[in-house]
Amino acid sequence: MQLTVTNITDRLIASYAHSGGINHLDGKNLPSKTAIAEITVDLLRLLFPGFFDEKLIHSSEIKVETAARLDSLLGSLEDEICKSLEYSPPAEVPRKDLRKVAHSRTLKFLDSLPRVRDLLQTDTEAAYRGDPAALSREEVIVAYPFVEAIAVQRLAHELYLDNIPLIPRIMTEWAHARTGMDLHPGAQIGSHFFVDHCTGTVVGETTIIGNHVKMYQGVGLVAKSLAAGQALRGQKRHPTLEDRVTVYANATIMGGDTVVGEGSTIGANVFLTASVPANSIVVQEDANVKVMRKRAKGESAAAEFQI
Repeated sequence: MQLTVTNITDRLIASYAHSGGINHLDGKNLPSKTAIAEITVDLLRLLFPGFFDEKLIHSSEIKVETAARLDSLLGSLEDEICKSLEYSPPAEVPRKDLRKVAHSRTLKFLDSLPRVRDLLQTDTEAAYRGDPAALSREEVIVAYPFVEAIAVQRLAHELYLDNIPLIPRIMTEWAHARTGMDLHPGAQIGSHFFVDHCTGTVVGETTIIGNHVKMYQGVGLVAKSLAAGQALRGQKRHPTLEDRVTVYANATIMGGDTVVGEGSTIGANVFLTASVPANSIVVQEDANVKVMRKRAKGESAAAEFQI
């Protein structure tokens, strides 16, 4: 059969009917990935004025620029949140009120931006202080992909906590594609967080990360098994890192019951599936994992035990 646009069209239409994977052609559309990407860039411009703009912003113009950007975001983000709520409406909200709910939730989200900025300042400071290659805090903001990834995650986390469907994941996957760092919007991440190099980092939805945690490239904070599929929804599947934990490159820490105690260090390439106490050093030796308690002042040697 000779190929024509007509018969290719017919085959594509048949595949739509057979395989799905199309937007709601006869109803309300899902949120637009393109629109969410543009909204995310505008949010980054509000978080870091001047760093994500092509034109110079003068201090005398910043209030007018900020107000104009917030007003624009209120309209565009409200539209996308409304689509999300129409896709998965809250049980307690009549459909006729979804636009009103979308408006109030958009305002609530925009009101969180000063608080998110405060958190991001701690991340920027941790990156600058934790990386001797950093020339300045400005370089960290403008050049480190980590800052973009954690900024988007912290924004998306606010929407996730407010039970906005779809949009938080679209935002973090956009950042994932740009930075190589996969931070689920559901992850709870404390202050002064820093991932050096950041490429290949994976942080799962139910991960809890304390304050002053530092990680390196290729670290995975993941679930032990997803064989049960949707039956695991809502369960704690990913590990907890307490305050002041350091995790070196390509370490994998698995499981919702796994807790890395505060002040601990996880060495490169470690595969950890069990909790370790505070102030531990975990290193990979051949096929065995050795955990050593950090030496306290006055102790002659560090305690060791196998897991």
